Amino acid sequence: MAARVAAGAGGAEGIPLLDDLMPWSVRPLRTGRPWVTAPDAASLRARWDLLVRAEGAEQERLFRSSRSRSPLTAAAALPGRTTATGRFARDPGPCPEPVRILHGPFDEQWLIPDQRLLDAARPELWRVADGHQVFAVEHGYVPQDTGPALSVTALLPDGHSPAGRPGRIRPLYRRPGGREPNLAPGLLALLGDRYAAPVDPESVLAWTLAVARPSPAGCLVPLPADGTLWAEGVELGRELLRLQLRGAHGGQRPRLPGGRRPYVRAAIPPRPSELRYDSEDEVLTLGEGPGEGRISPVPAGAWEFRVSGVPMLELWFERRTAQDGREGLEALRPRDWPQEWTSELLELITVLALLGELRSAQEALRKRLTAEPAVTRDALREAGVVPAPPMARRPASVLDHHEEGPEGQFALL
Repeated sequence: MAARVAAGAGGAEGIPLLDDLMPWSVRPLRTGRPWVTAPDAASLRARWDLLVRAEGAEQERLFRSSRSRSPLTAAAALPGRTTATGRFARDPGPCPEPVRILHGPFDEQWLIPDQRLLDAARPELWRVADGHQVFAVEHGYVPQDTGPALSVTALLPDGHSPAGRPGRIRPLYRRPGGREPNLAPGLLALLGDRYAAPVDPESVLAWTLAVARPSPAGCLVPLPADGTLWAEGVELGRELLRLQLRGAHGGQRPRLPGGRRPYVRAAIPPRPSELRYDSEDEVLTLGEGPGEGRISPVPAGAWEFRVSGVPMLELWFERRTAQDGREGLEALRPRDWPQEWTSELLELITVLALLGELRSAQEALRKRLTAEPAVTRDALREAGVVPAPPMARRPASVLDHHEEGPEGQFALL
């Protein structure tokens, strides 16, 4: 059934929600204790070793027990992991190999993948996290915020919100291997018919990345009636997708043009405690005094890039250098600034700068959408695309492998 076309979006109430288009979503991970994540993997191994050596009340104090987890809690192994499943206090087992995750919108960190340590690990996400998967992460609604409504990653995201208003995590595929797109049934066929061209799951995600904006009702995703406008938005969205995936899925790692690439002009000191930016000279300074480190050129777009009103570069630096509030296992971290953090900072500057350069193109596209005919939410409803059936909002059954449950029992899925 062809989708009815309306002139303009008819206000926010006429614009489809991301929840309409990608119906299966998962709440953010809830670790329950901050020490299970860190910007470096070595700190996690040191924390594990210290916790294993502790006993009784001291182990419980370091563990930071909650209602969901304590050293006496048994839990299933996370999908794809072979960690111990007995009570930690009795049989901790070897330290699981830390895994790379996306902490918040742009901060790549490490996590101990042991469900005994995590209040709510969201195993349904782990079941579909593989080399084909892409996760869309909503940032939640913050009034007056002009930053991006969502970000994407090939890493497992924890969904942390910089402003404390978490949204949802939406995998692009419901099954491993890039099978069964997490899209409303009938959406791809409807859009393909409307635009007289094939529409695949990644193009829907690319379009969403280019035009989505937050609202109190959820993430809004206007759909154009015109196939040419759709193609332009998908092309822009694919570039946004490429930048945020940072070389995953066989793509190229982001790079600024020659002469604009950030370099370390003065070595970063062992313990930088301050971050400053000189917009005139495009210099990022780490530390203070004669031994301060300097990186340039750093485009203003990278320094000013915000999500939910929070500056990303400053947040990234603070998470690695702040002293206040760190105690127990969380206080175990690198004594000096690791070289890999410098490489990660240079890449983050590059990603944010390139994303910042595309903001004007995104704004122009959104402005055009307000004046163009649109495929409205009512049109999707008349075509039977929304509301999505209840099964589309629940995890798919994934029975590819056995999962060890608590105390070694096999879990039934």
